[in-house]
Amino acid sequence: MTRRTDVHPVLDRPGVGAPFFSTWRVGTPERQRQVVEAVAETWLGRPWPAEGLLGYFLYAGEDGSTLLHYSQWADEQAYEAFVRTRRQERNDAIDTAVPDIERVRLGRYRHYRSLTGGDHDTRVPGCVVIVDIEFDGPDPDRQRAWVDAVEEALAAEPNQHPGGIAAHFHLGTDGTRVLNYAEWESARAHIDALAADGDGVGSPTEAWHRVQAWPGLKSSTVSRYEYALGLVPD
Repeated sequence: MTRRTDVHPVLDRPGVGAPFFSTWRVGTPERQRQVVEAVAETWLGRPWPAEGLLGYFLYAGEDGSTLLHYSQWADEQAYEAFVRTRRQERNDAIDTAVPDIERVRLGRYRHYRSLTGGDHDTRVPGCVVIVDIEFDGPDPDRQRAWVDAVEEALAAEPNQHPGGIAAHFHLGTDGTRVLNYAEWESARAHIDALAADGDGVGSPTEAWHRVQAWPGLKSSTVSRYEYALGLVPD
């Protein structure tokens, strides 16, 4: 069966071979709440759909309009089997409860690296910040090199922001994107970090300038979310 959980996912969990992120645009904060409850009701009323699905999590966008979906799959074959047999009837039930959901994009990723404070850091994230990086063409080596440069910039950061908990970097399987799932104590802590000197959460150092001016970097977007729903097999 399926059960609801308030526990945040472990982003570097062993066995997750295919982490997927997708976005739904629903329009208003009220519809955000309605869709979350429709997803919960739909999933809790049915058996867990696939052995290869390890967890499914929803986040409400600070913009009041979007929902972020994060699913942990053992591999892409498990997801494709779910699409063939179980996904449509679940989406139909959700759409019946809350019509006119716009399913914007599904991104397929592989977890690459997590930067954390270690096992002694037991803080619970009050805010999840998604940093979506897009390059001008597929290049897996460039994806990894950019993340490595971010790690170097963070290690050399002279003004570490205490509200940051962890950063979990994922590489898009199409070779063009990097997604950072960053955990913060609160939205306020992230806002305060952005308000400090520098472009983004980093200080105006040469290492951060190198990250921001990386050859082929096409776009960078930052969105804040609040944990709304966790579903796991019982």
